[in-house]
Amino acid sequence: MPQVRIVAKNFMDMVSALPAMKLDMLYENPFICEAILRSLPPLAKKYVLQMLYIENPISAKSMDEWLLADGYSKHKVAIDRLVQLRVANLQKHLVYGGVLPREPMSSSITIRLPSLEDLEAYALEQWECFLLQLINSTQAERPSNISSSMMKVFQRGLLSQRDKEAPKLTEHGFQFLLMDTNAQLWYIIREYISNSEERGVDSADLISFLLELSFHATGEAYNINTLTEFQKGIIKDLADLGLVKLQQGRKESWFIPTKLATNLSVSLADTSSREQGFVVVETNFRMYAYSSSKLHCEILRLFSRVEYQLPNLIVGAITKESLYNAFENGISADQIISFLQQNAHPRVAERIPSVPENVSDQIRLWESDLNRVEMMSAYLYDDFPSRDVFESACDFAREYNGLLWEDSKKMRMVVKGEIHMHMKEYLRRQK
Repeated sequence: MPQVRIVAKNFMDMVSALPAMKLDMLYENPFICEAILRSLPPLAKKYVLQMLYIENPISAKSMDEWLLADGYSKHKVAIDRLVQLRVANLQKHLVYGGVLPREPMSSSITIRLPSLEDLEAYALEQWECFLLQLINSTQAERPSNISSSMMKVFQRGLLSQRDKEAPKLTEHGFQFLLMDTNAQLWYIIREYISNSEERGVDSADLISFLLELSFHATGEAYNINTLTEFQKGIIKDLADLGLVKLQQGRKESWFIPTKLATNLSVSLADTSSREQGFVVVETNFRMYAYSSSKLHCEILRLFSRVEYQLPNLIVGAITKESLYNAFENGISADQIISFLQQNAHPRVAERIPSVPENVSDQIRLWESDLNRVEMMSAYLYDDFPSRDVFESACDFAREYNGLLWEDSKKMRMVVKGEIHMHMKEYLRRQK
């Protein structure tokens, strides 16, 4: 079962897909320039630094002379990325410099700031609250302040609803819940940006501000009055998602970026920001999740039988029935195994493999049980007037790669439904 690509790999993939005019506007922001330089492949980064102080254009032939005999593939990847991102526009800000991120507020003005541990707990709590509301879970204790219209944008593709029935998770929705927090955040941010024009917000301005935010220090307080009116509106939405924490003093108010915000310019392939795992799977298919999170419990229910939940422990089992239910909802065996591996408790994470082999093998076998028979539209042809017509019809079906079965003795054949009309027309001409 193929995995569904729900998110871009990182911000730069999103940036490179913008129209040329929007991309050139973005390069007016020094944070975009710095983020793009950081995101480039090593060889592309080297090319940019070599060209910084060269005023005249450099031909492709001249750049080919920089290359070693065995480096063509890396060279092509680097050049393609530079062309995609129109990096010639980086030169001005990288050579002559740009503005620094806004200065943090003095500790004499701010009230006692949360510790990094408290801030991370706040961010995860906000994110969990948002996700529970996003999937219409009854476990959501309090609604977020995100407008219903914006919530519907986020739910698009994740939930479906028929008539007066309650909304249900789609195949994409089930897969979304199995992603790690970084990947889920990228999906939401992508939807937030793609819908910005409908809300009267320029997507280039929004991307610039989000990337600028990623260059702030986690846990530091920044004065809200340094933001424009447009940015103040965005920062309130980001607070509901857990990217920043808002605080109010006697005279001033400020925002404090969390790890979710400062990781925005990090690639999804970067594993340094992964959360600590919580799941232990045993060889007897028993599963223990050391977590008090209601969201974790909801996710585990997607593919396992949750038996009971203690204050800091969820106990369950991976069963044939629970997995069949997951497969029918569009979740693949590889996605389940990947989730269990990525969220393995530290006690078992160092094991190779972290999920027992007999468990992962059985999950794949149960999935293959459902995939033994493939339904396909097909048509049976018989009563051919002669063997010559039958054999020519078989040859015609083979040319279209549409022949499924033939019985030369009884002159019968079965073809794919997609070539049925072509076959009818061919046989009509043979009369």
